[in-house]
Amino acid sequence: MNKQGSNNPDLDHSVTRRKFIGTTALGSAALLSGGLTSLLRQSASATGGFDFIEATIPQLQAAMASGHLTSKQLTLDYIGRVQSLNPLLHSVIELNPDAAMIAADLDNERRHGHVRGPLHGIPLLVKDNIATADRMQTTAGSFALVGSQVPFDAVIIHRLRDAGAVILGKANLGEWANFRDDEAETYPLAVGWSARGGSTNNAYDLSYTSWGSSSGSANGAATNLCAAAIGTETDGSITGPSAVENIVGLKPTRGLVSQDGIIPIAHQQDTAGPMGRSVTDVAILLGALQSPFGPVIGHQLPHDYTQFLQRGSLNGARIGRDVRFFDYSYFGSGIPGDQKTVAFAEHALSVMESLGATIVDTDTGDVFAYTADEVTALLYEFKAQIAEYLATLTNTNKRSLADLIAFNEAHCREELVYYDQDVFLASEQTMGYPHNPIYVAARTHATNTAQAGIDDALAADNLDAIVAPHLTNSTGPAVAGYPNLSIPVGIRDDGRPAGMLMYSTFLHEPQLIGFGYDLEQELNVRRQPQFLRFIIPIPNGHFCDQQRQPQGFTGGAHLTHRGIF
Repeated sequence: MNKQGSNNPDLDHSVTRRKFIGTTALGSAALLSGGLTSLLRQSASATGGFDFIEATIPQLQAAMASGHLTSKQLTLDYIGRVQSLNPLLHSVIELNPDAAMIAADLDNERRHGHVRGPLHGIPLLVKDNIATADRMQTTAGSFALVGSQVPFDAVIIHRLRDAGAVILGKANLGEWANFRDDEAETYPLAVGWSARGGSTNNAYDLSYTSWGSSSGSANGAATNLCAAAIGTETDGSITGPSAVENIVGLKPTRGLVSQDGIIPIAHQQDTAGPMGRSVTDVAILLGALQSPFGPVIGHQLPHDYTQFLQRGSLNGARIGRDVRFFDYSYFGSGIPGDQKTVAFAEHALSVMESLGATIVDTDTGDVFAYTADEVTALLYEFKAQIAEYLATLTNTNKRSLADLIAFNEAHCREELVYYDQDVFLASEQTMGYPHNPIYVAARTHATNTAQAGIDDALAADNLDAIVAPHLTNSTGPAVAGYPNLSIPVGIRDDGRPAGMLMYSTFLHEPQLIGFGYDLEQELNVRRQPQFLRFIIPIPNGHFCDQQRQPQGFTGGAHLTHRGIF
């Protein structure tokens, strides 16, 4: 089908917070009476009788079932909220021009007695590396793929549409899922930036990071620009943005959710996953996304993950406290002040204990023993797998990583503004995938060590799950291919959210959902964002002023990451 470009005047990326407040209708009066959030709450629900702000998917379904709300009205309300907030936050790259029409069709189905399930008529944002065969683009945030056409919906998009979801738009992301450069020069400010979408700004503290590449998905869910969102993770890009935006995010077991139609970093670690304001919404989405392949084929899977949303789930559970990661100097976020999140994780553990869990100190091993091998393996995998993906596209001449590198060089002042393409260059230098002994050794060592670290800790201490603080151990579960749940555990005095990670072994999503739900209901820490402070502009890296000399590949040890792709 023909695709619509991204020149949408409603998604203007030039508006500052000050200009936004100053130009919003009745802004000063609303701010005096209740702040920016109050203004947006009033305006967002003014067009209908049902207040959709902070509503869960079951609450939205109940409102539609009772006739107090239609999917079309809900979709238009979310679109209006995107148009109001996106100039400040840059959460959304593109709105679906057919969303309201799709919602109206689903309303008609409901009137005729056909309701497909819990997602019928529910508007969702999906990350812009997930293919949609409609009038939207699929570009990973890069101008290089603008105008290209995907052959079909990604498998998960097909499943969501079949379930009755409305694909509201494409969420912004760290360009190429943050796999273009190691971003050491500008970290952490640029990790949510794309050339098409701009820089996703944290809704709780505009001067804070939006973290990994699913930044727009997390931001959109947190600010009620959608009912929920879909992100992707290779290492930290669902769990990290969820933590800093006070939402729930689940990185599933690799193989539980299809990778087909998703722009890859590496099939050996990539997975899409649900992101929402509650564990309930995440459980509903996981059921719809489930599309097993590879190692999950043949395993008996739950049809409905909401059956695990039970109070009392933590009673009798044994929960490991991953001791290395509670020392924030070992592998924290690197952001000054983030060590304060450890206290919130400790408090969450005490609450889990009060709910009947036994807390045991454990150790899943030294992630620094295999992070260089992880990066080396990803470099080999990306070069080959991005070429395979590009080969499926039409209306583009981009067929290889070398083509993407050349495009960035030719469009340097649009693409290479804030960070370079060192990762692309290092990946391009790799040869011999998948049989090169350097690659085989790196992938084997990284995966086996990560899996053994988690499995051995679970077995040694007879544990059901393991926890770590905010923005720490995404790497172990990511490299192992195991599930990892990020759950809010509080808001700091400075207004920044604090999250906690909870992970386990292969296909233990049911246990994590149960534990997360029990803890969530007891803590009750979900809060709407307050848009505190001011945006800190990302400094121009001046990469286009330099003579560019690609270096020979010597392995991944010279590249750094902290779980942001």
